[in-house]
Amino acid sequence: QVQLVDSGGGLVQPGGSLRLSCAASGSFVSFYTMGWYRQAPGKQRELVATISSGGSVNYVDSVSGRFTISRDNVKKTVYLQMNSLKPEDTALYYCNAQWGINNYWGQGTQVTVSS
Repeated sequence: QVQLVDSGGGLVQPGGSLRLSCAASGSFVSFYTMGWYRQAPGKQRELVATISSGGSVNYVDSVSGRFTISRDNVKKTVYLQMNSLKPEDTALYYCNAQWGINNYWGQGTQVTVSS
């Protein structure tokens, strides 16, 4: 069992930056592929970025070059550094942990990009 607590969201102007954090607790967290997803009002939840247990990363095209996912296995924390934010990045962001059939979600943190 893994518990995830998302934090770091907020209101930011276009072009600004935010860093999201996902604090994990439980066993074998370092074995999990960790990811960030987001869901905007009226839209389906979409993958933003993932990082494997070995550190391989993957990004959706719309954030590539602007967002960076990283993990600290000692602190059991995953980060999403978001730069050059755009209004279309506004969404509820969720942390995710996957390993085999195990799949866990954080509670979400709201990111709003607006002037």
